[in-house]
Amino acid sequence: MSKDKIMSFSEFNLDSSIMEGVEAMGFSLPTPIQELGIPLILQGKDLIGCAQTGTGKTAAFLLPVLHRIINKKEKKGISAMIIVPTRELATQIDQQFLGLSYFTNISSIAVYGGGDGISWDQQRTAIEKGSDIIIATPGRLIAHLQLGYLDFSNLDFLILDEADRMLDMGFYADIKQIVKTLPVKRQTLMFSATMPPTIRKLAKELLKEPEQIDLAVSKPAQGVLQAIYRIENNKKIQLLVDLLEGKDLNRILLFSGTKLEVKQLARTLKSKNMLVSPIHSDLTQKEREQALLDFKNNKINILVATDIVSRGIDIDNIDLVINYHVPKDAEDYVHRVGRTARAKATGVAITFVNREEIRLLKNIEKLIEQSIFEIQLPPHIK
Repeated sequence: MSKDKIMSFSEFNLDSSIMEGVEAMGFSLPTPIQELGIPLILQGKDLIGCAQTGTGKTAAFLLPVLHRIINKKEKKGISAMIIVPTRELATQIDQQFLGLSYFTNISSIAVYGGGDGISWDQQRTAIEKGSDIIIATPGRLIAHLQLGYLDFSNLDFLILDEADRMLDMGFYADIKQIVKTLPVKRQTLMFSATMPPTIRKLAKELLKEPEQIDLAVSKPAQGVLQAIYRIENNKKIQLLVDLLEGKDLNRILLFSGTKLEVKQLARTLKSKNMLVSPIHSDLTQKEREQALLDFKNNKINILVATDIVSRGIDIDNIDLVINYHVPKDAEDYVHRVGRTARAKATGVAITFVNREEIRLLKNIEKLIEQSIFEIQLPPHIK
């Protein structure tokens, strides 16, 4: 295909019921990962997709997998399993699946921990009735596996999403344990924002002669205006309030490294009459979902978070991302910053850098292959 040609979703020849979902979801033109990935998946090839966050990779695997399940001669039991690192990402993928599959008869269930006994029973019932697609975190999936009612004998597709994050979180052994229960003959798709050696090792073990797509690996979207303030820790809260108080900003994501600091920052901003909620792993699943829903529905406009949501939040029109500390992992910076300027929008990402964090900043600049613009501190904060 000519590089100058603009491709449309109709050229994939997807089932008409899927195209109804695509149109209802408001999808216009395929993103690069969709344009390159969908044909390969439709051909039955194993695939490694390496693309930055916010590029549309969820639809890149959902659409062709949906099409192939619909056209399967004998549809019986679980056809596809999507393994993800966090419950937030499982929920996000399930929501997008529900939209894209609305006009089909394909079913899904999101399987993750953190809920009550009712959610466990709902998951078990859906599994035993034979949901077509399971979207699961590794730990909860293994818990169901150990009770003996998961039947993967008819499984055709294994998808690992955010594979690098899963390995960072220590799920390597869990993934290997799950894969042992799957048919050897299957199509395996792996999506990862970065490709460290551990991911390449896992890909070699799980995939057969995979095609690989690399798109702008480890670089924030072009629409992000990145900047830093050099500031010591004891003045960061003053600068934060100065930046946020009285400003007309729609949605702001504030990242901090610890749960304790997230709680403290949220309390401080609330005391300034700002509409803010914290989100961290001490909250129940229901509380976390409510915080995300309030943020999405503009009931609050500031979400103070640990990295738990850096890859699992699917909310457009985030105006500003603030890193209260420089992330220790340069790749985490990319994912945090990737929460803004999604889908070709624009946004701002600001990072507070103290003297001890300059080395971490240099690592980030090396990874993204650019220097980050420094803003001078206001005179009253110096």
